[in-house]
Amino acid sequence: MEETLKNRIILILVILALIFFLTTLRSCSDVQEYRRQRDKEIALRFDLEEKTNKITQEMAKLEEKIKTLTEELDKEKQAHSITQNALEQERLINQSLKEELDKLSRLKDKLEEDLKEALAAKKR
Repeated sequence: MEETLKNRIILILVILALIFFLTTLRSCSDVQEYRRQRDKEIALRFDLEEKTNKITQEMAKLEEKIKTLTEELDKEKQAHSITQNALEQERLINQSLKEELDKLSRLKDKLEEDLKEALAAKKR
């Protein structure tokens, strides 16, 4: 009887050891899976950080380009304004010269008419 009790205890202990062994294997497997997932997440975060850095650098370059283009646009606006003012002045000068030419034409016509009248009066 003692031996069957010993055999039962040994059997129970073997079953318990087997259960603990299988639990340990499962736990190791789970740890390996968690490590793989963690490594994937770390790699993904690293890639995202690199992409973020590249995008930040590109944004800085684009902002610098925008600043340069804005400055060029402002210079062009100033040049356009100066040209517009000069054109307006030229238009006013042309208008003034046209008025002077019209006055001179009328004066010439009047002088020609006076000359014709003087010649006509002299002939009589």
